[in-house]
Amino acid sequence: MARKQKPKPDNLLAQNKKARHDYTIQDTYEAGLALTGTEIKSVRAGKISLKDGFARMRNGELWLENVHISPYTEGNQFNVDPLRNRKLLLHKKELRKITAATAGQGTTIVPLKAYLKHGYAKVLIGIAVGKHNYDKRETLKKRDQDREIARALKVR
Repeated sequence: MARKQKPKPDNLLAQNKKARHDYTIQDTYEAGLALTGTEIKSVRAGKISLKDGFARMRNGELWLENVHISPYTEGNQFNVDPLRNRKLLLHKKELRKITAATAGQGTTIVPLKAYLKHGYAKVLIGIAVGKHNYDKRETLKKRDQDREIARALKVR
């Protein structure tokens, strides 16, 4: 008999909480991240920041820009620029879908999470539409109301 394996939590390295606040996420994709040797060591140490990152289509390829990966402390001459553009690895079919989705006005591609999966660095990217200030306030009000309802039900 085959034993059921417990689901492993993904090895979360970084999360972009600001993206879910500033944007409405329409669709998500998991993309591989092309890194150098010292960069992957730094990523495994959790020294990655997705805060102001975004992705851009260039020559039929998707590039991750403005994501900071700190230089590896033992890297010496092999360290690269912390803010360099990094290629995202996706299937051509997914790239075509992303290109079609971002063709409209006001859509962008933002990184949501960075994690390790089977030893490889992965980034969860989302097709996003910017929120207005009143949308952000409405989201905060709804979240507070949901918390109050959950507290009230917990007390009973």
